[in-house]
Amino acid sequence: MDVSVILPVVNERENLAQLIPRLKAVLEREALSYEIVVVDGNSTDGTRETALAMGARVVPERRRGYAGAMMTGFSEARGDYLLTLDADLSHDPDFFPRMWRARTRGDIVIASRYVRGGVSYNSLVRGKLSDLLNWTFRHALGIPVGDLSSGFRLYRREAVGHIEIESRNFEMQEEVLAKAWTNGFSIVEIPFTYFPRAAGTSHARILKFGIDLARCALKLRRLRNSPASADYDERAFYSLNPLERRWQRRRHRIIVGWARGAGRVLDAGCGSSVIAQSLNNAVAMDSNLAKLRFLRRYEIALVRGAAMELPFRDGSFDCLVTARTLERLPRDEKLFTEMRRVLKPDGTLIVGTLDHSAPGWRAARPLQKLLVPDGFGQCTTRYTRAEIEEILLRHGFALQESEYVAGVELILKCRKVGIGGNAAVAAPAEPCAPPGAA
Repeated sequence: MDVSVILPVVNERENLAQLIPRLKAVLEREALSYEIVVVDGNSTDGTRETALAMGARVVPERRRGYAGAMMTGFSEARGDYLLTLDADLSHDPDFFPRMWRARTRGDIVIASRYVRGGVSYNSLVRGKLSDLLNWTFRHALGIPVGDLSSGFRLYRREAVGHIEIESRNFEMQEEVLAKAWTNGFSIVEIPFTYFPRAAGTSHARILKFGIDLARCALKLRRLRNSPASADYDERAFYSLNPLERRWQRRRHRIIVGWARGAGRVLDAGCGSSVIAQSLNNAVAMDSNLAKLRFLRRYEIALVRGAAMELPFRDGSFDCLVTARTLERLPRDEKLFTEMRRVLKPDGTLIVGTLDHSAPGWRAARPLQKLLVPDGFGQCTTRYTRAEIEEILLRHGFALQESEYVAGVELILKCRKVGIGGNAAVAAPAEPCAPPGAA
């Protein structure tokens, strides 16, 4: 089935009598297979009977409140795409074809009042408060969406299929977008003109909604700032925190400077890093599906795989980059065996990891906790410079250059050579030492 239309309702008999025929006409004009799912919140005005008479499927909400009704609709829907809109005719069903055409540009399509070309004919107070809430939420959670509270949306089923909604009421609109974005799904807005409901009384209370939204934002902020968030690495690169931004960009400058022009490059453990976006002949690999999903929008060659068993043939790459990945994996020298295997003879290996022997480590540790409280402490394995160099030499890599970021993050450039004595000979005579070293 192409589309499931989800209509959460409470006493909307009069509006449904107009809306359902219009929805059917639009969907049939687009030659789509569809169903209309009416989620009823104990209506007493004949809403259920009207919907059934018009061929809709009516299901009772499983949990009270707008969020409960929407989650009921998501679980009941059978379509590949889920269309949600208000039953009060404030969302014009004739707008749907534009949303359907836009589905190729995003996993979630929002009919937006707040992008260029969008208009909202709300009351002055209600409109200004909605503007403020959307602006605050957008900046607090770092989601590049103008109209976070619009309920007129087209979802690809996968975008909401595994989301657990904790909200009770209308703030679930923001929660769904935040969690879908965190899982790497893309969002596109298209301009829409909003008129207030045609008949009946609105069930939304803007002040209560603002309070619920603030509570929801506090819960979601921690999720958005977690390394598990699909766009975590990219957000750090563009962070408003100057120290965090400088750290990220220093690493980027070193690695991209060494790797550019090196031929075919593998970024192993890419996350959502800007490094993968900056290399012109690169394959980005990660085991985290959400991060790869996020990178799809940049038209990068993407592969899901594990560092212990790289899914590539021997000698596939001229250069391999792995930044801050080794420390997040168990200590196993198979990592280095695999990196050597997929590199061509004389290929370049660029490794970045925290140097836990660096003099600046003890000073940097509380600073990093302050800057990135939710991203700190992700080290499964701790390497010192001496350890990582010894492992690399033993696996047939000659050390060529080294740099430090903030005095604690060590980045090494190596060349694949024969395993044996030649590797040590190629190492630089005076490798770069961390600031503060004796």
